[in-house]
Amino acid sequence: MASIHKEVLLEASAAKVWAAVRDVGNAHRLFDGVLTDCRLDGDSRVVTFVNGMIAREKIIDIDDARRRVAYAVTGDRFTHHSASMQVFPESGERSRFVWISDFLPNDLSAMVAPLVDQGCAAVKRVLERTPAR
Repeated sequence: MASIHKEVLLEASAAKVWAAVRDVGNAHRLFDGVLTDCRLDGDSRVVTFVNGMIAREKIIDIDDARRRVAYAVTGDRFTHHSASMQVFPESGERSRFVWISDFLPNDLSAMVAPLVDQGCAAVKRVLERTPAR
């Protein structure tokens, strides 16, 4: 099974980052530039990527105590896909964003890895933005 594990240190509080991550119906805001749309459909969200690809992600859990969202991509090319995003407080107003994605078949790594990299870069860019005054 392929596994991608990414960690990003953010100059944003864990509370701020968690508020954005747990808002699963607005993932296109957090992943601006990677996703163009996101909508909830029952216990799933349907996300549209900038390249036009659409994925259906079943939301497995939103755990406020652990600041963790777990989801699974259903259908499409995957025979298995489970992922989680978790937020950890760091010193001061910093936090660590951790994204783990496990999937089959392994050869989809060439497609998934760049999307995770782009997603992490978007999270950093979006959450470290200075608010307009």
